[in-house]
Amino acid sequence: MSSDPSNNGRNGRRSKGKLLTLAAIAIIIFVVLITGAGLGFLTASIHTMPSLKGEIRPAASSQVFDSNGKLIATIHSVENRLPVPLAKVPKDLQNAFVATEDARFYNHFGVDPRAIVRAVFSNVLDRGVSEGASTITQQLARNALLSQEQTLKRKIQEAVLAIQIERQYTKAEILELYLNQIYFGQGAYGVQAAAWVYFGKNVENLNLAECALLAGIPKSPNYYSPLNNLKAAKDRQGIVLDQMVKYGYISQDTANKAKATELKLATRSPSSTGEASYFVDYVTQQLIDKYGADAVYKDGLKIYTTLDLDMQRAAEKAMAKLPTYRTDAKGIKQPQGALVAIDTHTGQVKAMVGGRGNDQFNRAVMAERQPGSAFKPFVYLAALESGMTPATVVEDKPITIGNYSPTNYDHKYRGRVTLRTALENSLNVVAVKLAQRVGPEKPLYYAQQMGISTLVTRGPVNDVNLAMALGGLTRGVTPLEMASAYGVLANGGVRVEPTAVLRVVDRNGKVLEQHQPRARAVINERSAYVLTDMMKGVLIRGTGGGANIGRPAAGKTGTTSDHLDAWFVGFTPDLATAVWMGCDTPEYLNGMTGGDLPATIWQSFMTAALANTPVRDFPRPSGIVSAPVSPKDGLLVDPKSKDARQEIFIEGTQPTKPSQTTDDKNGDKPSTADGTSSGERTLPPPPAKPGGPTPPLPPAKPESPRKN
Repeated sequence: MSSDPSNNGRNGRRSKGKLLTLAAIAIIIFVVLITGAGLGFLTASIHTMPSLKGEIRPAASSQVFDSNGKLIATIHSVENRLPVPLAKVPKDLQNAFVATEDARFYNHFGVDPRAIVRAVFSNVLDRGVSEGASTITQQLARNALLSQEQTLKRKIQEAVLAIQIERQYTKAEILELYLNQIYFGQGAYGVQAAAWVYFGKNVENLNLAECALLAGIPKSPNYYSPLNNLKAAKDRQGIVLDQMVKYGYISQDTANKAKATELKLATRSPSSTGEASYFVDYVTQQLIDKYGADAVYKDGLKIYTTLDLDMQRAAEKAMAKLPTYRTDAKGIKQPQGALVAIDTHTGQVKAMVGGRGNDQFNRAVMAERQPGSAFKPFVYLAALESGMTPATVVEDKPITIGNYSPTNYDHKYRGRVTLRTALENSLNVVAVKLAQRVGPEKPLYYAQQMGISTLVTRGPVNDVNLAMALGGLTRGVTPLEMASAYGVLANGGVRVEPTAVLRVVDRNGKVLEQHQPRARAVINERSAYVLTDMMKGVLIRGTGGGANIGRPAAGKTGTTSDHLDAWFVGFTPDLATAVWMGCDTPEYLNGMTGGDLPATIWQSFMTAALANTPVRDFPRPSGIVSAPVSPKDGLLVDPKSKDARQEIFIEGTQPTKPSQTTDDKNGDKPSTADGTSSGERTLPPPPAKPGGPTPPLPPAKPESPRKN
């Protein structure tokens, strides 16, 4: 049987049609599935992207300024960022970024389709263009809200967020956010931090050449950093300038001049100098305690401090005189030292050196060390407040109180001496006798009133004993508190709480705090004046001769008996400064005393710090009288007598009886103002403390006698 050719043709067409139909259905199903998956992916990407609620506000570094408004340092945790308003960003810098990063920035809606098409063709043809496909708005979305991962999900989120940002912000606001967000290498985020890092100036002071160089860095911050690769940075600068010419922002002639402009790069940024580093750490910790770490590290605070950078530099230069006996396991040079200078009238910390090295231990405020004889002024103040005078005479000779036998530094004794002479020469025996006379509680009371907070007055081991007269304390004292306490004497008995911060302003200009000095009278101004006058002699005739600065000043040396600590603390009417020297783990200082290097450092610093301060003496309060007295018994003599010494007294305490030229029978009992003797009471020996109280001093080395 034969077949019908026409039927075969129809059957073939039917079969082919069925296949095409099936193929079409399959394609439709595939497209639907792909579209569904794509829409699902798009929906998921949008739903999981960050919210744009609120403001895009990048973390900002805080800035620390000195008392004259000079920038000391920036404080940041990870990002060094100093946001500035767009009005402070030069137009050249704004235009450089727009021309280089997003030429159609002012025309698109967050995403630029033309730039995307151009980028695609560029990739296909394997040739690059200066502009990228991502708009400035997209870059802002990515940098502020997204990760840097190269995934389709992130690109979708970036585009959607960019569109939302354009709806929520003006172009000017977007550009400002972008310029404060972008990374420039060297730890600098934003144009202000970059301007400081690379040129050491504020962004508003940048010229065209500098603007073009900065605008070229973000493409590859490490490679185009002029501090890493100046040639590459200059080449990139040229491309930026050409783009500015291309889009009509500058002329070719202007671009050529900018390319030829010499770049003056900063050698180091303020945030990396380490200048006043211990002081900056001190202020930072105070503010963290008050406002929290996030506020200090991320909220862009402006912190105006009391520091005077010129004084600070003088302090650091003076402290560079410290010798190096060894370097410890942490790489820190030993011995260490500290210096604190405080304005006596305001309590403002004007200079602070907390050590030498890169450690975080600020010895100026954290090191509690034995003060040695630098504690004696509190004993003498108690004596003055108890009715004694600079002319009161005490017998300087060996004594034993219970099992306690204090000795003078040089193991020499001078017989009958006035309190003035005893203080000038730092006689230990006299200080202990005075403490015995007034009771140890009284010097401790005045020390606390004047600002010493580390004293122990209760418990089985405490400072209520005679050893405290020589600075043998349970815990010790800090340089900051010693400077502050001595400042009370300079300020007429008025204590002003020391402060390091004058004003704190947030990134919006709101004042968060404004310092108000806290002052109160803690000792009699007449006693303060008389003691100050006695301490002036320490620098003229006594143990502190190395600290003499050729103007009215007072102070006291301090050396512990085992030569583990050496001090000089002194003041003028305007500035009180404490200098301490010692090893972090107490060690023998090769016989160093407070009258040696600490006094020299003090003298060097104070000379420089007060160079522009008028010379003046301590103001004399009312109720101070003078009288000629004999240094042998502290009583009145003819002013023409060869033994006459003009002495000052608080009115009512001056002697009224004539001097006895022959030896009296008072023995070692202090003479009072009217010439009578006062009985001494015997106290039990001081309790033993860890490390012992101040033990008898070792014999002085004959070849190098020193004073404390």
